[in-house]
Amino acid sequence: MNEGLTIGVDVGGTKIAAGVVDERGTLLAITRRETPATDAALIEAQIQDAVSELRAAHQVVAVGVAAAGFVNTTLGMVLFAPNLAWRDEPLGADLQNRLALPVTVENDANAAAWGEFRFGAAKHVNDMVLVTVGTGLGGGIVSAGRLLRGAGGLGGELGHVRVVPDGIRCGCGNRGCWEQYASGSALEREARELVASGSLHAARLLELCEGDPSALHGRMVTAAANEADPAAVELLADLGRWLGEGMASMAAVLDPSAFVVGGGVVEAGDLLIEPARAALRRNLPARGHRPDIEVQAATLGNEAGIIGAADLARERS
Repeated sequence: MNEGLTIGVDVGGTKIAAGVVDERGTLLAITRRETPATDAALIEAQIQDAVSELRAAHQVVAVGVAAAGFVNTTLGMVLFAPNLAWRDEPLGADLQNRLALPVTVENDANAAAWGEFRFGAAKHVNDMVLVTVGTGLGGGIVSAGRLLRGAGGLGGELGHVRVVPDGIRCGCGNRGCWEQYASGSALEREARELVASGSLHAARLLELCEGDPSALHGRMVTAAANEADPAAVELLADLGRWLGEGMASMAAVLDPSAFVVGGGVVEAGDLLIEPARAALRRNLPARGHRPDIEVQAATLGNEAGIIGAADLARERS
């Protein structure tokens, strides 16, 4: 492992965020670019431009890229990205040619999990699972201090574990995937259905969306819950229950010391985390005869992917 500063780059469907990170996981500088999602060459050019801006003021030894897609880290290749123009893209080799620096490419959720493991909510354990609750449900797994990637680098796709046979159709093509029940999209779907039903229970939510259920978004539900609105509190508790039940299934396979919950919905705090903890305890195999598993909110926020990718680049350089 090299000492020194590294750059982490988090490439999402709409934005590219790049930052300089030191050995303690401190983010020293950050810059952002728009993602030209439909043009692979332009995406690389934007990454190069962001890295060049940061290198002008900092001496760095390596670059880590957190990519929203299926990644083979060994080959530095993005096999498939659902929201970007990457299909069998040799991103690592291309960027190394552009930057003349070692480049590590990692799945974005794995990079975020590594960031929380090294410097965030799970820095005190060796086995953890990050569950990111955003539009969908993602995650990353650290086992015995190492990222669990699987044979082809495709491990950790937690959102597509099936929890309800013949359940709601998922964008992946299957039915009953975990993210159809435990995600920001699931929260919005349930909230909109409640408002559209005309129930008086949803009066505050109806007010927030100005009478248009299609305009109701997750942040409105969280805001109402923080006002102690019973319907919003109940919706978040249902989401937390689905999270905890899925965690119990993950625990049966992985036996982590901690689950870390990240993503936008985590802004709800204990209104989401406490129901998840309770459902995990209630559904955990051999409960009462095994150590408790922590459930904690992530602490690195939107910078987890940048920090994790930068640290992984340092490890490999």
